[in-house]
Amino acid sequence: MNKPQPDDARPEPVLQDSPAGKLFKLIEQGLLMLAAIMTLVAAGVEVWSVYQRGSIVLADILLMFLYTEVIAMIAVFYTGKGSSFVFPIFIAITAIARLIVLQGKDMDAENVVYEAGAILLLAFAALVMGRVRSD
Repeated sequence: MNKPQPDDARPEPVLQDSPAGKLFKLIEQGLLMLAAIMTLVAAGVEVWSVYQRGSIVLADILLMFLYTEVIAMIAVFYTGKGSSFVFPIFIAITAIARLIVLQGKDMDAENVVYEAGAILLLAFAALVMGRVRSD
């Protein structure tokens, strides 16, 4: 007797076992590795520039958080653990915060409020995505 499948069970994609599916998977893995290498090189260049300058500013720290989030997102793709949709949201939040820090003095107060609203909206989206993915 066939066991009924639960409602959330989805059939496996057919493309995964085909030559095209294997090629796309290989391309994905190669691009992820390239992104990881480029991120590590960019982080190294940033550390070197901080060392040469002899001082660390908040923008440098926020940029390192961006690099860390990119590496974490790549790790999630490789391990399959966690919600890969939340990491780009974290990256966007950090990028907007960095923008506020770097341009905050020269920006109109209205634009700062808009960007803070964008951070709030992204934080809410991350919360919703985290809840949806964990249920």
